[in-house]
Amino acid sequence: MLFKESPGRHLTWGLLVTLLAFPGWIGAAEKIDFVRQIKPILEAECISCHGATHPKGELRLDTREAAIKGGDSGTSLVPGQPNKSSLYTTTILAADHDELMPPRTKDGPMPKEKTELLRLWIEQGALWPEGLVLSIARKIDFAKDIKPILETSCLSCHREDHDKGDLRLDVKSEALKGGENGPAIVPGKPMASLLYLHTVLRPDHEALMPPKNKGGPLAPEQTELLREWIERGADWPEKMVLAPKAKEEGDTSTEDLENLKAIYQKIMANRDVTNSSQMKPYSVIIPGTDVKFDMLPIPAGEFVMGSPDKEAHHKADEAPPHKVAISPFWMGKCEVTWNEYELFMYPLEEKKIRNMFGYASSKDQVADAVTRPTTPYVEMSFGMGKEGFPAISMTQYAANTYCRWLSAKTGQYYRLPTEAEWEYACRAGTTTAYSFGDDPGKLGEYAWYNENSDFKYHKVGTKKPNPWGLYDMHGNVAEWTLDQYEAGYYKKFAGTLARDPLNVANTLYPRVVRGGSWDDDVAALRTAARRGSDKAWKMQDPQLPKSIWYLTDAQFLGFRIVRPLEVPPPEELSKYWTIKVIRD
Repeated sequence: MLFKESPGRHLTWGLLVTLLAFPGWIGAAEKIDFVRQIKPILEAECISCHGATHPKGELRLDTREAAIKGGDSGTSLVPGQPNKSSLYTTTILAADHDELMPPRTKDGPMPKEKTELLRLWIEQGALWPEGLVLSIARKIDFAKDIKPILETSCLSCHREDHDKGDLRLDVKSEALKGGENGPAIVPGKPMASLLYLHTVLRPDHEALMPPKNKGGPLAPEQTELLREWIERGADWPEKMVLAPKAKEEGDTSTEDLENLKAIYQKIMANRDVTNSSQMKPYSVIIPGTDVKFDMLPIPAGEFVMGSPDKEAHHKADEAPPHKVAISPFWMGKCEVTWNEYELFMYPLEEKKIRNMFGYASSKDQVADAVTRPTTPYVEMSFGMGKEGFPAISMTQYAANTYCRWLSAKTGQYYRLPTEAEWEYACRAGTTTAYSFGDDPGKLGEYAWYNENSDFKYHKVGTKKPNPWGLYDMHGNVAEWTLDQYEAGYYKKFAGTLARDPLNVANTLYPRVVRGGSWDDDVAALRTAARRGSDKAWKMQDPQLPKSIWYLTDAQFLGFRIVRPLEVPPPEELSKYWTIKVIRD
């Protein structure tokens, strides 16, 4: 847990924490940091009602200019004058006041430490980085989200009468005080908080928290929650005392078996097709919204996977060609669009849409229990468009979690395709380099690629489909599959019939991407062409450790979904939804 490793390490940690936690010691009085201290408050408390979409009272608080302009009641922000800024004054009203912000029904009133930060920030001039646009951030509830992590993973070593390293994590005051190595929690500063830093050490590090023999490392979604919670001020009810709890039987660091069981029960209760003869094309409107996607049946069959030596642009990792048998499934007619994916990305916005459609939130309890992405650092379409365009730049983990969420929402089992399923569907019964033949001169009829894309992706379904009615299997955006990339993987199946093969991932890189993109040439768009993911795809990510959700340098990458006819038991669902995740 958080113990002193050596005198030298102790001094290093102590100096680091002192400098980061108390910057006023090394210069003038500390200025309020907008990104670290104010942005989390506004995104968590205000943007759900005052964002770009249907802003209440015509007031937007997602940009500085919009906040100063104000809404129906005038300006909300007067730099230098907090007492004339309703952004601040409405947060310190009585708890039962009609104009309290956020209202009591939305977790108001705001804690005094947050209102004081707002006051000081406005008093100091309301500095706001130029061009920074805020978006909705998910709510983090201490009792629901953080308390279980601490009680099952930390309290066995760090509580009253059992304070290893002189550190207690059972009450807030003791966690802030810290132990031999300094404070475990520095509100607003995860990179100065040993509670967070020790959870993201490499798995074999002797200071990892919790250690491997006590269930470590934590799942990435848990460390991400800790980071976000601390960054937003580490809210912790003063009177809440924690107590150690054992993990429930069967619980692991990468799955919530109870949630998996609930999703499985919902899927089985809604199952209306039990054999391949009943499989038909169908459309789905995501519950509580007006967003629709289409699924097409893919029949069971056998095909030859890979490419022969004589095929133009053939590569060694496509050999040897080998026979594969595939079970029946449905596949998305098009790539997953922003319309669909942003419902998953922005849970508070999705809840607002549900309310607009009069959809009862009680119907979504299983889906709401699925972990959702953190707020992205940049505008994720990179100016290429969103309405009807493919979603991009998500990690495979994010795509898998979307499938889990969508399954919980709809009561139908969705996941990423295996590499074999993807190639089988792309070929659609053909044996040529492309699903339309061997002539790359015809690609322009079927695909967006580097010769016709104008350096950007395009709306899905605007080119010709393959023989089974699937659009953009060649080009537009490359697509995630479930498999680990292994150059010589096909050699295992030489001379045999492989049945529904899946190369289960056990390292973060590389994993298989198929289909080529708007940025690729004719060779990469071939049906058999394979590509492995690379850590350079998130090279510009400013987070440490790197985000588990976003690949900001992979603007060419998206995904589509499949729905297998057969549904695995809940204990096996994690094989497809929570494939092992390794930190960068």
